[in-house]
Amino acid sequence: MRGNQNCMNPGNAASLRPATEEDMDAILVIENTSYPKPWGRAQFEHEWSLPYSRFLALTDDETDSLVIGYLVYHLQAEAVSLLNLSVSPEFRGLGFGRMILSAMIREAVREEIPRTLLEVRASNGGAIRLYEKAGFKKTHERKGFYSDGETAWVMELKTSDITTPLQ
Repeated sequence: MRGNQNCMNPGNAASLRPATEEDMDAILVIENTSYPKPWGRAQFEHEWSLPYSRFLALTDDETDSLVIGYLVYHLQAEAVSLLNLSVSPEFRGLGFGRMILSAMIREAVREEIPRTLLEVRASNGGAIRLYEKAGFKKTHERKGFYSDGETAWVMELKTSDITTPLQ
């Protein structure tokens, strides 16, 4: 299947579904290749245990076993908080990050949750561009937010202002 991976496009090759224990090893590989201080298995499992936490896996439509990316967020009445979003390096730049992010935003709009919040490393230009394209605005910085001392940008999307469905 590796030869066909670059031919995938978000419109017809992948679907989001709730993540399962069977997805965990693939998610951990993506996590470890994506972040300087990755989450461990225990952090992901903790998120599964929270009633307001959502944990989604983006998988290929053909087998539903190839994990392309994932999303972890909290869905609460006052705000949606994006905690972790990543796409496998070999699938970046194909629109899958936008697909995952749009699904979360659509849920916030559908549930009439007024805003969506996230923190992102100030050095993560790719993620910042993705969030800005989706309408997020930088609200402030949290200096030394990450364990290695890096600054986080706090970004917000006012989902209460969205009137058209996202693709």
